[in-house]
Amino acid sequence: MIDTAWIDKVVPRSDVVKRAARIGAEIRNIKLSGDLPDQTIAAIDQLLLKHKVIFFRDQGHLNDAEHERFALRFGTLVPHPTLGATKGTASILEVDSARFRVDLWHSDGTFMAAYPKITVLRGVVVPPFGGDTVWSNTAAAYLDLAQPLQRLADELWAVHTNDYGIRPSTTEADKKYYEEVFTSTIYETEHPAVRVHPETAERALVLGYYVQGFVGIPKYDGQKLLDLFQSHVTAPENTVRWNWKEGDVAIWDNRATQHYAVNDYGDLRRIVRRATISGDLPTSVDGRRSVTRVKAVKPPSARAT
Repeated sequence: MIDTAWIDKVVPRSDVVKRAARIGAEIRNIKLSGDLPDQTIAAIDQLLLKHKVIFFRDQGHLNDAEHERFALRFGTLVPHPTLGATKGTASILEVDSARFRVDLWHSDGTFMAAYPKITVLRGVVVPPFGGDTVWSNTAAAYLDLAQPLQRLADELWAVHTNDYGIRPSTTEADKKYYEEVFTSTIYETEHPAVRVHPETAERALVLGYYVQGFVGIPKYDGQKLLDLFQSHVTAPENTVRWNWKEGDVAIWDNRATQHYAVNDYGDLRRIVRRATISGDLPTSVDGRRSVTRVKAVKPPSARAT
């Protein structure tokens, strides 16, 4: 249980507006910057642990540098392992719909062992309709499982990789980007299907699109299990949906959420920029840590389409 009594003195309760019962809150009347008082940062951090994803409107004053200065207050900035960072920044990744779209359920970077703990995302170009992002509370999804299924999940280990294959609908440009950039280094990591959150002690499912199977489980059976567990992650009652406006900022606990960027805006442009904070190795219910099985750099000849 997170003690919130002191938080009310820093961020008034009237400025914290829940967006759904199990996940998500909008925080009002805060201008984000790297110069916020330590107590305000601590309050935001605690509200993040409680609500899993928090939203801030009207942050159009942020540029890449101030975005990173704010994000740095929550830990060490890390770039994407294969896509890198925008020139002149430590971790900013621009997700431009003209280049690629992330319309799949995932937690950021779980193909790595110590994947990011927090993501700070900023809306830069927002289409006039569509382009929402949906988040799910993976701790609530775990609690929704019947006890026999919880015990099964507690024992499972999943294999995550960034080399998950091309979807049939992928364009030639996206295919080239996937093969030459996104998978320029191939990662394959074993994570417990259930991790114990290092700050709240909650149990949360660690699954999503990067999962390619379960250790010791045949592929066909593993896919059935993944579909079963993911159906709880994506259950509407465990989710919150955010309608972006330019200048909005969303911050989420990447250790206890999955998210999905809805691809419903046609040929319109959508650009968001994210900063990520380094995380630690997930710990299973029985105390074991995640481990990278494969990390291989593709030779240039293997990257061509």
